[in-house]
Amino acid sequence: MATALKTKTRMPNPTQTLKSYFGFDRFRPGQQQVIECLLMGKSAAAVFPTGAGKSLCYQLPALMLDGLTVVVSPLIALMKDQIDALTRRGISAARLDSTLSADEYRAVSGQIHDGSLRLLYVAPERFQNERFRQVIGQTRVSLFAVDEAHCISEWGHNFRPDYLKLVDFARGLNAERLLALTATATPQVLDDICRAFEIDTACAIRNSSYRPNLTLLTSPMTADSRDAALIERLKHRPAGPTIVYVTLQRTAEEIARQLGAAGFYARAYHAGMADDERSSAQEWFMQSDAGIVVATIAFGMGIDKSNIRYVYHYNLPKSLENYSQEIGRAGRDDQPATCETLVCADDLDQLENFILGDTPSLRAIETLLDEVFSQGRTFDVSFYDLSGKSDIRLLVVRTLLTYLELDGYLAGGTPFYATYKFKPLESSGQILAQFEGERREFLEQLFRQAKRGKTWLQLDAGAAAASLNAPRDRIVRALDYLADRGWIELEVAGVRNRYERLREPADRDALARDLHGRMLAREKQELARIQQVVDFTALATCQVNALCLHFGEERPQPCGHCTHCLEPGTKRVAPRRAKAALDPKLLARVEALRRQYPQIDDPVVWARLLCGITSPALSRAKLTSDPLFGACPQQDFAELRAQFETRGA
Repeated sequence: MATALKTKTRMPNPTQTLKSYFGFDRFRPGQQQVIECLLMGKSAAAVFPTGAGKSLCYQLPALMLDGLTVVVSPLIALMKDQIDALTRRGISAARLDSTLSADEYRAVSGQIHDGSLRLLYVAPERFQNERFRQVIGQTRVSLFAVDEAHCISEWGHNFRPDYLKLVDFARGLNAERLLALTATATPQVLDDICRAFEIDTACAIRNSSYRPNLTLLTSPMTADSRDAALIERLKHRPAGPTIVYVTLQRTAEEIARQLGAAGFYARAYHAGMADDERSSAQEWFMQSDAGIVVATIAFGMGIDKSNIRYVYHYNLPKSLENYSQEIGRAGRDDQPATCETLVCADDLDQLENFILGDTPSLRAIETLLDEVFSQGRTFDVSFYDLSGKSDIRLLVVRTLLTYLELDGYLAGGTPFYATYKFKPLESSGQILAQFEGERREFLEQLFRQAKRGKTWLQLDAGAAAASLNAPRDRIVRALDYLADRGWIELEVAGVRNRYERLREPADRDALARDLHGRMLAREKQELARIQQVVDFTALATCQVNALCLHFGEERPQPCGHCTHCLEPGTKRVAPRRAKAALDPKLLARVEALRRQYPQIDDPVVWARLLCGITSPALSRAKLTSDPLFGACPQQDFAELRAQFETRGA
């Protein structure tokens, strides 16, 4: 894919296309270099800070290349906003995701088939969908663009196992060139990206992350003084669109309530809200000139609002990469903006506990391996089932299985749906009348395989394939065809993931210890990221320059607009509150629960309970609604775990 290709262009040159479709006379820094690499048939990487124009690097080539441009992004908000903007410019763009109706899905599939679609936006998980892979597999993909590409690197701050497989998916589609995009990549992460995507260093373009219009402030304070400090700042600074970032959903609700009571226009935003509530809050903020959104990190990605004047970190960010992304949402109109972190050392307890509580125990990993290696040579599993049985969070289950693939124990296949459900929109006679001969006979037999309910018919595609002695993909194609023609309404459920066991571990216990060691190494790495944030807030040198250096950029002189430059010698870190002793009565109540739930015998689970960290075992036992859940959010997770390890269940 890195080999140069002879590509027929639709417009004479990139600058003319830029003017004709986007109305700009010249490119922003870095854009033209990336686009020229792509037009020469080479893969490329764009490391541009938030708001620097990454999206043009695939939108413009999509107009100049024959074939479809596939854009992989985890951000539905970005997809919707970009598609709306492209459509207004007369550019054919669409997305495929679970929010589409059957008619919408059918319309987009039709555009892919007839070649009229220029850009298709999908989430990484879409490649686990066998229906989608059937559709896209028959299409010429001229450009495969991956947003948030830092997720492919284990050194990155947001490693996602889905991303490790994206390059393989692209190769399977015979994608002619790849584009990796991110706002935050350290030199080590960029090296990982270039290696995975086979990108020449000359086509890895990094823009400066320096933002001269952003004033970066770090203000040490105690937890008790933080609410008043935030309100004081909001009152005494000129009003403007503002984001207040917090760690917990309940904090978002509480701070939004306090700000509302103080006379500000404020709303909460977090992943626990219903979709329509989140959409309403986002649209309100986009249209407001003085609105304040109090949000977890669920807010902001893909939000294109140029006049955000303030970003406050009420809680410490969990990494410098997160911090850089979040402050990058301010001042995208190049006008002055202020980003202030209210530095409270007590935040470290929760941040550290979430990391520690996310690490699976050795016992949990042993359970997962027993489940995987008790299967036959070829097998299929549900990630949700594995997560529940092993009490390992879903993302971590996927990471562990990815490690097993990379180490040569397993080979992953195309995921499939366990069940298909369809509702005839025409009578079976009318549908069958459209076909003749063997095709009609095949559909008749297929319909007989379905179990009829009141309105819907349910079909096990695997069982039907065995019964009809037909390839499973023929059954899937037949159902998709009927749905595309509007003769049935089709729904799918129960994703199963195929694997082939390539080799058995010589020592399963040793493998479990090795995987647990990797998880502990990741835990240590994430804890180090938090410490980097603490060190950053306490710096006795220019903080802006230090942030730039973290991303591989050296600046020759102090910025003049960070706390150190504006107030040299100011104390940076508030003292961390001493931890309270564990209440013996509280521990006794947990011991009573342990006796009530003997099936939960892992000390890690009970430490999670008191720290308020969810897990499959706690959710299954409905203990997340118990009064003890989250009773000790500031307590040291490792100490709690040790307490339960020394006590008998």
